[in-house]
Amino acid sequence: MMGGSDKELLGGEQDLWYPFPPSKQPKLIPPIVLAYIGDALYEVAVRQYLISKANLRPHHLHRSATKMVSAKAQSKIVTHLDAILTDDERDVVRQGRNAKSGSVPKNADVLEYRHATAFEALIGYLYYTKQSARMDELIELSIKYIDEQS
Repeated sequence: MMGGSDKELLGGEQDLWYPFPPSKQPKLIPPIVLAYIGDALYEVAVRQYLISKANLRPHHLHRSATKMVSAKAQSKIVTHLDAILTDDERDVVRQGRNAKSGSVPKNADVLEYRHATAFEALIGYLYYTKQSARMDELIELSIKYIDEQS
């Protein structure tokens, strides 16, 4: 490495939720790893959205959240968002869709699971590239879309 700390090379951590920047530049993080953080970020957004609604019974919150973060829902979301994605975002989605995770959940078919992984990878990528406004925009569109479907 030539000059500069890892923190400088990775852009610091000012836009991350916590002061733990990734060990690699976002473009070098495997799509499955981006999906890992993207899944958590999206789930927090969904939970916050549900808590903004009137019905705050824990069981209802859990059932609603489960429907919105399911592989089936995320598969629909990534298809719905395709028309507004940039070329870079489509590339991340393609890489996420083609990534091999080694397992498929019991409640999703392989195609849905791969599309859901692609969506989660996109959210993780936007987070680690500090495109928080774009991440927020896509998450908001996603939540509204899935909420209208139910």
